[in-house]
Amino acid sequence: MADDSNRSVRLLCRPKQLNTKGSDPGIHFWLIGSPFFPPLTVASFLRRIHTLPSSASPDLPKESEDLRTLIPKGFEVVGALASGDDTHARTAVDAARALMNLLYGDGTDRPVIGAVCGSDSGELRFVVSESENATGLESVSSVIEERDSEKFVWENGCLLHCELPIKLPLYYSLKNPTDVEKSYAQVTESVIAKLRDPQAVYMLEMSNKASRDISPPVIIRGVQLDFSTDLSKIKPLAEDDDGFNASSLSCSYFSISSKAGSPVFSAENADTIQVSVLFNSLGSSSASTVPVAEYFPVQEETRLLVVDIKLDVLCYSSRELPLKYAVSNLIIPGLVDQLNVVQKLMLPNLLAQHPRLKSYHFSPPGILHPITVFYELSFGETEMKQVEVRRSLHSRLGLPYDRPLLRISNALDFSKLKNNDMVSLQKGSTLLRDVHIGIPSSGVTGGTVSLVQGSYEYFHYLHNGYNDSGWGCAYRSLQTIISWFRLQNYTSIEVPSHREIQQTLVEIGDKDPSFVGSRDWIGAIELSFVLDKLLGVTCKVINVRSGAELPEKCRELAMHFENQSTPVMIGGGLLAYTLLGVDYNEASGDCAFLILDPHYTGSDDLKKIVNGGWCGWKKAVDSKGKNFFLHDKFYNLLLPQRPNMV
Repeated sequence: MADDSNRSVRLLCRPKQLNTKGSDPGIHFWLIGSPFFPPLTVASFLRRIHTLPSSASPDLPKESEDLRTLIPKGFEVVGALASGDDTHARTAVDAARALMNLLYGDGTDRPVIGAVCGSDSGELRFVVSESENATGLESVSSVIEERDSEKFVWENGCLLHCELPIKLPLYYSLKNPTDVEKSYAQVTESVIAKLRDPQAVYMLEMSNKASRDISPPVIIRGVQLDFSTDLSKIKPLAEDDDGFNASSLSCSYFSISSKAGSPVFSAENADTIQVSVLFNSLGSSSASTVPVAEYFPVQEETRLLVVDIKLDVLCYSSRELPLKYAVSNLIIPGLVDQLNVVQKLMLPNLLAQHPRLKSYHFSPPGILHPITVFYELSFGETEMKQVEVRRSLHSRLGLPYDRPLLRISNALDFSKLKNNDMVSLQKGSTLLRDVHIGIPSSGVTGGTVSLVQGSYEYFHYLHNGYNDSGWGCAYRSLQTIISWFRLQNYTSIEVPSHREIQQTLVEIGDKDPSFVGSRDWIGAIELSFVLDKLLGVTCKVINVRSGAELPEKCRELAMHFENQSTPVMIGGGLLAYTLLGVDYNEASGDCAFLILDPHYTGSDDLKKIVNGGWCGWKKAVDSKGKNFFLHDKFYNLLLPQRPNMV
């Protein structure tokens, strides 16, 4: 193995669920990078999920089929990770190069990263193969772990989005129905040819049309496109090139320069360029012509089948990439890949009930780049076939199996304007969201903070003009909890009103009909009944004999926020609060509780709420010796459990 002291690999993340102990040596992850990043940069690790029968070797054709549409153009496979010792580095390099040849064509002669994970130590070691003809592997002298990976990816990156609805007319003989497959292939090739045609026109514009500093659209014509130049070899345009010729404009032309507040680096907040395809069938001609109609008689009875498909491509690009290369090297290859994938998925049942395929784009937590997934809409989201598709995706991406991160409701929606405010946009709601973000620290020395994960809405007394002051605090806490399940897309039901909560308790037989419309209090048990009935959510109830004993439950509460991450209702006497987290020093026993107080009766003024202590850290006994939790009251803690679902 050759040595090169200048070689270094840059990691933007670490592989998830990396545990190869006891496993057979073989490929476990694919390394994903980008031609827009410095060489040997790894943006993500995607798990290998297909193996050959009776073998630990990856099924490369199946892996390439999955990754071709899953990884957006602008990202690419750059290596592989195997378990075992250094002798398996060659296995990783060879597998990665073979996969790259399937994905990008033979002759893709780029450096390939080989990673090896020790079966016992779990330590990652890297090597590099410079080219396909290189006989030796170069060792890596250092590994750089990027501290702010989101900024690295998105500060100089943007997205390109293209939707293209197409009607495919398929003619086939009734005597030979299989001719429809040949017809489909011919029509697909015809569409691909039109995408590359010199007469094709591509219009690029900013997707956020509400921006004040929006740039005019840009037209790129097919004759300007360049399909032969490799992305990694394209030089960025000079920054002072301000001409308006489409060939001289880069993606930065559409950057929004006046974003309010501190920048948020993520796929959801990235500048997005909308690309529209305009097939120009007329073209320009100096000669005058007249319309011509041609008639081709068929020799036998023929049927026409029209297949409606909608291509939906999302690509990543550097802002410095010239627009013409963004179209020819990202958008068009993405459309071609989707055409071929749709053809393969359609053909088996084309003459029966052909699939209703639609692509969705997601930006799951922990994955730096977006992904694209095809779903078959003929199946409901809860049907086992769809569940298994999502479970497989969760496995590849290293996502937890108890969060619906890849359900359609979590897909990126480019029709909505970006909004970084703390106000919820769910179905027109104007409730404050995530009010605990940015509050002062708890004052616990050496403590570990465990918080609710995900967004919630703040429900409190008098909201929406409904006067529940003095009796509705537990109802408001329940509404906040249900809003968390809605915003994490575990449910699509509206947050219930007080009356609807009461009606639910009557329907299950817990209360008499006279309870509906009353001002009677409810507690942890009633909340658990409503969550079970409306959401199918089970709850754990912890009973505490007095407020003085609540700090003894901090370790258990910290485990809840680490593993379940749902808001907690804490009730004692006639009072109820929403608990959003704990700060706990296990050695000293010192702790604080992050309380969201539903007893607030003012306007939704975030500064007023935080400064007034309506959302903040509370100690069981503060510095003045005052008890926040009453020592003579019995307390119940309601810990909702997150459903095990994908």
